[in-house]
Amino acid sequence: MATISAALAVSRLRIPFSYPLPFKREARVAFKCRAGPSPEVESGATERSSLLGISTSYLSAGLASLGFFETTYLTYLKLTNSEAFCPVGGGSCGDVLNSDYSSVFGIPLPLPGMVAYGLVALLALQQSGKSLLPGLDKTDVRLTLLATTTSMATASAYFVYLLSTEFAGTSCSYCLLSAFLSFSLFFLTVKDFGLEEIRKVVGLQLAVAGIIIIALTNSYTTAAPQSSGLSDITLEPYEAEITKESSPFAISLAKHLQSIGAKMYGAFWCSHCNEQKEMFGGEAAKILNYVECFPNGAGKGRTMALECAIAKLEGFPTWVINDKVLSGEQELSALAEASGFVPESSQPS
Repeated sequence: MATISAALAVSRLRIPFSYPLPFKREARVAFKCRAGPSPEVESGATERSSLLGISTSYLSAGLASLGFFETTYLTYLKLTNSEAFCPVGGGSCGDVLNSDYSSVFGIPLPLPGMVAYGLVALLALQQSGKSLLPGLDKTDVRLTLLATTTSMATASAYFVYLLSTEFAGTSCSYCLLSAFLSFSLFFLTVKDFGLEEIRKVVGLQLAVAGIIIIALTNSYTTAAPQSSGLSDITLEPYEAEITKESSPFAISLAKHLQSIGAKMYGAFWCSHCNEQKEMFGGEAAKILNYVECFPNGAGKGRTMALECAIAKLEGFPTWVINDKVLSGEQELSALAEASGFVPESSQPS
């Protein structure tokens, strides 16, 4: 009975609020709430968006920037008709970069590559939190990035196939670097999506890949050949000798054509081009604005000059006079009429 009374008395004791409780701090720690996912969830998210401790977005932006600089350099070489520095592969590297396959629908191949790499770099930075492309939400950025890298990987696979078949035994360090970058960007993008999400958009990837293959194949199959009989041989450039002496009329006409910006497009191996020059004679022919469309030679591994490719010539020689296009060898009188040339002897005194 005494024990029960003592217990009741203890239970009625009032402990002051300031009394130090030995379990007070531990209780706060034990019942502390955390807002947000658990540490396990956070670490899992980090693993999905990083590779070797580096954010996949920043890694993609870095690789795309490297590809952008490479294709910018190659675009500059194409537009200036300069030779590329080939640390590996030597002359064979230049043969690949200057071949018929270095342009698509008349556009230098490095140019669309430069645009694609630049777009991927911007999209990757946008995905990392940078606001570089306003108006695009997260879903738009991811789908655009997937479509772009899929097209780049498909094109690279196509060109690697051409390199191994059409240029067997040659080496092109720029081509292989671009292929490595394209494939790497594609796999990084697929990794960010994950297997489950990729299954939902595989139709988009197949459609993009199909369009790229059809476009490239159509571009190369519809491209006009340089000349019959030159597909399997190589001709080095040479200058045909002009033996005819120029008449005063031919010299005056050549000066007139030169003054109005008329151009004659030709090829060193074209007999009709040489006959056209022979009509003018040696002195007058040197005055003409003549554009050699194969300054580096003709045949396998050689390509048409960019200016001629843009002009979309159908044969040689081709005259462009005051926005008029005259195909084939022309009489001097026809050139005079087309250019509005009036001989001095015909002019009123």
